[in-house]
Amino acid sequence: MGGPTAPDSSWRGNLNVSYNIGPGFAGSYSVRKVRMHIHTHSKITRIYNVIGTISGAEEPDRYIILGGHRDSWVFGGIDPTTGAAVLQEVARSFGKMVMEGWRPKRTIIFASWDAEEFGLLGSTEWAEENAKVLQERAVAYINTDSSIEGNYTLRVDCSPLLYKLVYNLTEEIASPDEGYEGKSLYESWLEKDPSTESKSRPRINKLGSGSDFEAYFQRLGITSGRARYTKNRRADKFSNYPVYHTVYETFELVEQFYDPTFTKQLTVAQLRGGLVYELADSQVIPFNCQDYGEALRKYTNRIYNLSKKHEEQVETYRVSFGPLFSAVTNFTEAAADFHRRLKEVDVNNPIAVRIMNDQLMFVERAFIDPLGLPGRKFYRHIVFAPSSHNKYAGESFPGIYDAMFDIENKVDQHKAWEEVKRQISIAAFTVQAAAGTLKDVV
Repeated sequence: MGGPTAPDSSWRGNLNVSYNIGPGFAGSYSVRKVRMHIHTHSKITRIYNVIGTISGAEEPDRYIILGGHRDSWVFGGIDPTTGAAVLQEVARSFGKMVMEGWRPKRTIIFASWDAEEFGLLGSTEWAEENAKVLQERAVAYINTDSSIEGNYTLRVDCSPLLYKLVYNLTEEIASPDEGYEGKSLYESWLEKDPSTESKSRPRINKLGSGSDFEAYFQRLGITSGRARYTKNRRADKFSNYPVYHTVYETFELVEQFYDPTFTKQLTVAQLRGGLVYELADSQVIPFNCQDYGEALRKYTNRIYNLSKKHEEQVETYRVSFGPLFSAVTNFTEAAADFHRRLKEVDVNNPIAVRIMNDQLMFVERAFIDPLGLPGRKFYRHIVFAPSSHNKYAGESFPGIYDAMFDIENKVDQHKAWEEVKRQISIAAFTVQAAAGTLKDVV
């Protein structure tokens, strides 16, 4: 294996050995061969998902799933153990309530996934095996991977349907942050990480991928969310904590540096557990469709503003975002009317409540295109997908975004802009169809 070695003029540290580090390719360098001996075990082995269930007392055919993986790259002190511990504690606390006579209205499924680090295998196989049932019955999926990746403030990634519930719960949970004694988690989160669009609300991220919610949200259209403690993103530009997936990710790292009092993990457990409890036991599913409409408007404006960089081509190839803007307006109006009717629903009429709950449950499903995204058939959500350029990050209107990405360098400009127009039409059709699912049942 040939590779350059740094020149003698490179800077050195103070270790009493002969070595050079950087600056890399500047100046003259020599090429040396390195022989590497790599010892790995390549074998086929069985993996195990562990599933626990609390059957719902009133709607046993409606599922709330709390799932996270337990396999790790090495010791997994943070990833996934801080999440697996939360899953165990939430399950234990719910089990204690069951023993005291409580039963949730809807069924709660606790899932410990295997082989997440090998490509989300355990969770994806279970999702695909049970796809038909889950599409008919799953209300929400809450992910319980690592509960910390820093100790600065809360981080939430979720569907817009969960925004309001997340905000309400964080107002009820005490902040674990130093200097915020007596304040809520919401207050410390808002002060440390406000939204870029509205400084009156904390920032919530789009769901990307890189964890076990992928098959449930991106493929099946099940409303999903995740929450954890994170670093100060404005001060630390690294995408993850420095020892991520390394041999140095140990229990001692968590105990001595990341969360010595374990209060950050307790806070995340309270939030994840609160999400599951409210989703499973509220008479009306606590989703807010109006927040989805606002998110769609924001995402449409963003993609439209990106197109302004190519105004001449947009005009030449007659590209119009009008149908998408119109569909978003229709969705926003349908969502407002739905929530008006929801306030007036007869809560003593179980059929009337069930109808409204079904509309809430299936609105996320309405954004699924069975054909999938171009070149990425597994991803079928028209509004959200992992970025093609960073799988951990989420992208909005991914079909349109990918069609426009680097479009100025594409050889066949006519074909490229026709694909943009096709993706706009798919998005407009899907959003309009989703609006239709919220209309009054007559």
